[in-house]
Amino acid sequence: MAKASKILLAHGSGGRLSHDLVAKEFVPPWQNPILDQLNDSAVFSLSADGSGPRLAFTTDSYVVKPLSFKGGDIGRLAVCGTVNDLAMVGAKPLYLSASFVIEEGLPLSTLRAVVRSMREAAAEAGIQIVTGDTKVVERGAADGLFVNTAGVGLVPAGLEIGGDRARVGDAVILSGSIGDHGIAVLSQREGLEFEAAVESDVAPLNGLVAVMLAASPNVRVLRDPTRGGLATSLNEIAAQSNVGIAIEETTIPLNDSVWAACEMLGFDPLYVANEGKLVAVVAPEDAEQVLAAMRATRYGEQAAIIGEVVAEPAGKVLMRTAIGGTRIVHMLVGEMLPRIC
Repeated sequence: MAKASKILLAHGSGGRLSHDLVAKEFVPPWQNPILDQLNDSAVFSLSADGSGPRLAFTTDSYVVKPLSFKGGDIGRLAVCGTVNDLAMVGAKPLYLSASFVIEEGLPLSTLRAVVRSMREAAAEAGIQIVTGDTKVVERGAADGLFVNTAGVGLVPAGLEIGGDRARVGDAVILSGSIGDHGIAVLSQREGLEFEAAVESDVAPLNGLVAVMLAASPNVRVLRDPTRGGLATSLNEIAAQSNVGIAIEETTIPLNDSVWAACEMLGFDPLYVANEGKLVAVVAPEDAEQVLAAMRATRYGEQAAIIGEVVAEPAGKVLMRTAIGGTRIVHMLVGEMLPRIC
């Protein structure tokens, strides 16, 4: 395949092209020990010798189309997405910034609804929006509204969570059904109707993570499988930890309506975006107690152990299928659902 000389839509997919873009165009010129972590949030100490409090810091931009969809809107998505990136390194989210790029002609009622949604999501997550910025551009330059959020959180002393910490024998836990967000946004965008309505799963997961960490100090890795879906997140973990991951297709939670939509549209739900789910790698001796704690929460009721960390093949994900075969689950290549978050 010829190398792209221009940015493609697929560079925003969260899959292989996104990873290549970051690895080749951003990491080399900016390289430093904090950036090199390449986790959902950067973690750093406030003291030069590393002995002081540690903060997590993250930022994200949201360009979802349409601005509202069944189960949420761009405002809830922006708050929850940043809260979840902080939670994936074990941080307690504290403060958010919110910046808006607004297209001339956007109805004030739309903006007010988004701001209200952000306020409600922040209240649910227990985080405050403390600063922001507003820019207005001419008609046709922003597709209505783009939102950027950044967040900071406090990482408890002694807690180490990251994509490079998976160990052979660890259990892989998924917090619930996959693909809900991507199918909800797509169905709204394209005017598709299914027998049972599909709602986005967009939700703040910091409360769920707190419950998991209270149940066990041996939660090693956390990821929220957003762009690129579950398959891409598992491949990221396998690569960072230089291990293999083996999963069972029949154990992966999947709502019937999402399965039916994926069958009709020709999508693999493993690659469809989620905004209210997490995948965790947990020491095997603590997996059941973490699972039980998750199932007792609102956003972990469908949690399931879906596989384990294995030695070989290092850096790859294997799935035992429902019919008894085994296939390699690759990272997403190309763009399946653009403008999904």
